[in-house]
Amino acid sequence: MQDSGETSGTYNGMSSDNIKGLVLALSSSFFIGASFIVKKKGLKKAGTTGLRAGSGGYSYLYEPLWWTGMITMIVGEIANFAAYAFAPAILVTPLGAVSIIISASLAHIILREKLHMFGILGCILCVVGSITIVLHAPQERQIESVAEVWNLATEPGFIAYAVLVLVLVFILIVHYVPQYGQSHVMVYIGICSLVGSLSVMGVKALGIALKLTFSGMNQLAYPQTWVFAIFVASCILTQMNYLNKALDTFNTALVSPIYYVMFTSFTILASVIMFKDWAGQNGSQIVTEMCGFITILGGTFLLHKTKDMAADSSSLSFPRTPKHSNIDAFDVESAPLVNQELARIS
Repeated sequence: MQDSGETSGTYNGMSSDNIKGLVLALSSSFFIGASFIVKKKGLKKAGTTGLRAGSGGYSYLYEPLWWTGMITMIVGEIANFAAYAFAPAILVTPLGAVSIIISASLAHIILREKLHMFGILGCILCVVGSITIVLHAPQERQIESVAEVWNLATEPGFIAYAVLVLVLVFILIVHYVPQYGQSHVMVYIGICSLVGSLSVMGVKALGIALKLTFSGMNQLAYPQTWVFAIFVASCILTQMNYLNKALDTFNTALVSPIYYVMFTSFTILASVIMFKDWAGQNGSQIVTEMCGFITILGGTFLLHKTKDMAADSSSLSFPRTPKHSNIDAFDVESAPLVNQELARIS
């Protein structure tokens, strides 16, 4: 059973694993947020000597500054991957919003991009919501082998959730994508978010397996480890495909916040079902965590809304951006999406 480290109505502090996960998640957000600034400078520099990325050019692939940003983002993704091995998804996933704060702040300082007053308010809301979740997040479940994770993944509750997700994704791909994919943003984002919730569970399982292996308990001999690895690879490829379609078809200012909300919500739901994150918490703690999450959502939407206002005053209605429209290259890559940014440069 889970050793929550908490009793009803009391708070005994964060466990060492939660602290490690928190540090890794915040480090990930810093690296990912900073990477967009470095990549944008690389894109601008490359655009002065060749065809811009927004116009279909690939001159940025020869720009060292862009690759520096890319490497920085990969480091952030690795840190994010490791964070799931130490802390519950309800703590790690919402903290992805911190990368938005880092990106917006550095853009204001380094790139001299104006940060609207409401954008500053959005940053504050994200910080407040993040602190609320950190202080009330459940402790990480103590797991001794990947076989134990497999047992959790094959319990009736999570099997039912996984089957429901796969059925919904199948219906969206077969029926709704051909008819509504190019006109309704929720189709592509729905596929990415649903599959993403399963991929995070697989990522967490792999992270736990690697953590135990490095601590001296080899988990690579378990066939379940490789099943999780194949499952994660399949999910990520699906996410990359449909996230690219969403970003190529619709305005990033529309895609990014909606994707963040849906992906984070489904991931938290999947984690609660599979790892029973709320089993050791009382109602007030759970409600407080949800309030923190809603606060982050408000800050995220406010940040993207003010960014969109600054870029295009006509975007109040969130118009659909036509395919191959002449938009700035960084607009396509500038939204820090949790665990999915590698998709945009594939």
